[in-house]
Amino acid sequence: MQKRIKYLFSGILILLAVITGSQTVSAQNATDFRFNEILVFNDSNYVDDFGKHSSWIEIINSSYSNVDIAGCYLTDDLSNPTKYWIPVGDPATSVSPRGYIVFWADNRPTRGIFHLNFELKNAKTIALFDANGRTLIDKLDIPQDQVPNVSYGRIDDNSTTWDKLKFSTPGANNDHSRKASAGEKFVTMDPSGLGMAVIAMGVVFMALAILYFIFRSTGKFFSKKAPKPTGVESKTSGTSTAPKKEQEEISGELNAAIAMTLYMYQSEMHDYENTVLTIQKVSRNYSPWSSKIYTLRKSPRNN
Repeated sequence: MQKRIKYLFSGILILLAVITGSQTVSAQNATDFRFNEILVFNDSNYVDDFGKHSSWIEIINSSYSNVDIAGCYLTDDLSNPTKYWIPVGDPATSVSPRGYIVFWADNRPTRGIFHLNFELKNAKTIALFDANGRTLIDKLDIPQDQVPNVSYGRIDDNSTTWDKLKFSTPGANNDHSRKASAGEKFVTMDPSGLGMAVIAMGVVFMALAILYFIFRSTGKFFSKKAPKPTGVESKTSGTSTAPKKEQEEISGELNAAIAMTLYMYQSEMHDYENTVLTIQKVSRNYSPWSSKIYTLRKSPRNN
C-alpha cells in the first residue's frame, strides 16, 4: 500500500516537472517572433525617444507567453546575420504575449539598445536570427515602391498578407476595424440559444462523468485486495486445508450496543460508595438552668 502511494506521488511530481519544463521552454522560444510592420521613409511620422524621425521595425510576439528577444540578431544583409546583436540584461527586451517591440533603424546604436546600426532606406531585406547567429527566425523582402510616412505591414496580426497600411501603428495592432466578438458570431449561428444550452449541459455532464471515473479508479487503486480462499484441495498430497474463518463485519446495531454497555458501566461505577462506617461521639453541653421549664412561674394557690 505504501509503495503504491509512493509511486503515485512520484508520478505526480514527474508530471508537474514535465509540464513546468515545457512551459519554461516555450516561454523562452524566440522562434515565436515575427516582423509585423515597417516604415522605410519617415519624414513626419512617429519620432523616437530623441525626437528624431527615423525608420522603424515592429516585431510581434505571436505566442501566448512572455518571450525575451535579447541575444538575437537583426540584419539587413543575409551574408552578415550577426550585424546587430540585441543586448541582454534589459527588462524592456521581454515581450508580453501577443505584444510588440519597436526598433529604430537610424544607424545610431549609441542611442540605446533599440537603435540599430543600419537604415532601411537602401535595404532590400531584413532578417531576424536566433541567438546562435545561424537559425533564421523570420525574413522580410522590402518592396522598393515604399511611400514616405506610409508603413508597410501585415493587414492583420494573424495574416501572412502584407500591404501598405492606412495608418501607421507601431506597438499596436495593425487592424483597428471593429470585428464581431465570439459571442456575437455565436448569436448569429444560434439565435434561439438552444445550441448554447446543449453545449453547456454536455460540458457539465462530461465533467461529472470524468470525475466519477477518476474517483472510482482512485478508490480501486487504494483498496486492498480481497484474501484468496485457502481451502483448496492439494492435488499432489491429496489433502485439503480447512479455509480460514473470515472475520465477520460488525453491524452498526452491535457497535451501538457495545458502546452503550461501556457507557453504562463507566457511569455506574460512581454509584458504589465507601462501605466503611465511621461513628464519632458528638458531645452537647446542656445546663438545667437553661431549660425553659425553670423560667415558668407557678400558678398561685387558691385559698
